[in-house]
Amino acid sequence: MGELGNSNNMAALQGLLPSSTQERLILALDGCDGEGAMALVETIPSLCWVKVGLELFISAGPAIVTQLRRRGLQVFLDLKFHDIPATMAGACGRAAGLGASLLTVHASAGIEAMAMAQQSAIEAATAAGLPPPLVLAVTVLTSWQPQAFRQQLAVVDSLPDHVQHLARLAAQAGLQGCVCAPQDAAQLHHQQPTMTLVTPGIRLPQTASNDQARILSPAAAMAAGATWLVVGRPISQAVDPGLVFNQICQEITSATPTS
Repeated sequence: MGELGNSNNMAALQGLLPSSTQERLILALDGCDGEGAMALVETIPSLCWVKVGLELFISAGPAIVTQLRRRGLQVFLDLKFHDIPATMAGACGRAAGLGASLLTVHASAGIEAMAMAQQSAIEAATAAGLPPPLVLAVTVLTSWQPQAFRQQLAVVDSLPDHVQHLARLAAQAGLQGCVCAPQDAAQLHHQQPTMTLVTPGIRLPQTASNDQARILSPAAAMAAGATWLVVGRPISQAVDPGLVFNQICQEITSATPTS
């Protein structure tokens, strides 16, 4: 990636980094349709960030990103692109043109694909007069258990070692951030202190883990070095979503970041 692309991505990172507790918490709108998503965000006045994943994007279409941005929200468009380099670059360019602030690609697509995807996203955002998004590399999904990961995917490395390997590829491609399970955050933060880390799999002690296999509490994930926490069902399925959102914010505030 060229020097211009690297400087633009660093500028994007500096402009996006959270400056308040509420800005560290991303609400995943998984399981919502377009109408339900807009109704949910209205119940949380202090909400700053939302995640639009595959289910909502397919249900509501690209227009949902525009609707959420008009509401004053930053959008994490989590479509986890994984394809040949040219296709990933084209998809990321289109996604950046929607105004999403964070985008995801699979690190296992390789260095060339990640670098091309990021460059395309920066160029498309610039052409549209938008701030360049931060492209994040997805390492290993939080639903994987270590034994199943090794047996089914035939990966020789342990799951934590493979996460670190993929993060190194992302860094070589010029990416400034990764998505990882919260248990992996401490190792990645130690390995690459400047890497932005987004961690799903966040649960309060009294909430169900659902299909998330590798989870931590909000305070533990923050202490491990996470930059943003992604939380969905514990908030979206709560009787009072705003109350749970505030409880998680209180936990984030109480966390002691890792050195």
